[in-house]
Amino acid sequence: MHVFPRLRGMTQPRTIEDLRSEIDQINRDLLKLLSQRAAVVAQIGHAKTQEGRPNHYDPAREEQQLRELEALNPGPFTNATVKSIFKEIFKASLALEESNDKKQLLVSRKVKKEDTVLDIDGVRIGGDAPPIIIAGPCSIESEEQMEQTAEYLAGKGVKILRGGAYKPRTSPYGFQGMGVDGLILGGRVARANKMLFVTEVMDTRDVEVVAEYADILQVGARNMHNFALLREVGRARRPVLLKRGLSATIEEWLYAAEYILSEGNNEVILCERGIRTFEKWTRNTLDLSAVALAKQETHLPVIVDVTHAAGRRDLLIPLAKAALAVGADGIHIEVHPSPATALSDNEQQLDFAGYDKFDEALKPMMKVPAGV
Repeated sequence: MHVFPRLRGMTQPRTIEDLRSEIDQINRDLLKLLSQRAAVVAQIGHAKTQEGRPNHYDPAREEQQLRELEALNPGPFTNATVKSIFKEIFKASLALEESNDKKQLLVSRKVKKEDTVLDIDGVRIGGDAPPIIIAGPCSIESEEQMEQTAEYLAGKGVKILRGGAYKPRTSPYGFQGMGVDGLILGGRVARANKMLFVTEVMDTRDVEVVAEYADILQVGARNMHNFALLREVGRARRPVLLKRGLSATIEEWLYAAEYILSEGNNEVILCERGIRTFEKWTRNTLDLSAVALAKQETHLPVIVDVTHAAGRRDLLIPLAKAALAVGADGIHIEVHPSPATALSDNEQQLDFAGYDKFDEALKPMMKVPAGV
């Protein structure tokens, strides 16, 4: 076999090791560029947060970038491959934006790792405290009704009395509550029985007067998106029970809580009360995953309103047990001396005999701190 002599000036083929070294350097350069890109992404995310824009995903912007990259693609990768690679980069960038946003939220565990424990006149809620019960009628209707209910519940060890003085009803013709007279009555019977009093506030103009008589201010599901009200209760320096809106996402719920904390009020109790779905057998659908997620993502106490979640007395015990099993810090339930004659929600409130059974069924789960 004839061997041709190497031509003078011909370059010697590069070795695999040389080529791999070049790839290693390119990888390092790519990583440096990705890190630089991530730093800019983080700045964009921070700017969006400052502007009050919680939605970081911009599909139009992503599509624009992909079209430009396709036009600039010199090969050898196909456009489909280039799009696939950059979509992963965009996905990681979005996760970084959202992660940094969560990190800055006052409600986030990334800001405060330990559980927030509220201590309201000796009543502890959250953290290592045993689960609490908040109970009372849907609406404050009369002195006799409230005195009977408060005396009965205090005898069962309930420390927080609820009762609506202002009622946000679906129909404008339904009973709207007793107003200030109801506030005075609710506060008085609660104090007489050494209980705390929680009631809903619906209007920014009423926050001051409600805070005068109530120990805890409740923001109801229909007002979760009332940002002016959220800011006002944040400035009231009273603990706030914030119910999740019936169509609100978990993220929207936590942002609503953030409004309150951003005004300097750290005493917020989150309340899951069921969400609206296509299901007709219950009034709402209790979202137990939201309870577990809220406990995981935030440091705030989380309780569950089983009454509104079901709208049915026969489901209150199993739903309450399920809520406590996933880590709820307490149960919110409506109790009335005579539900049949109640002026609102008469189909879902428990009478005293019904609450006796409820209390007995939950006793084994009420002796230990919430959490799983």
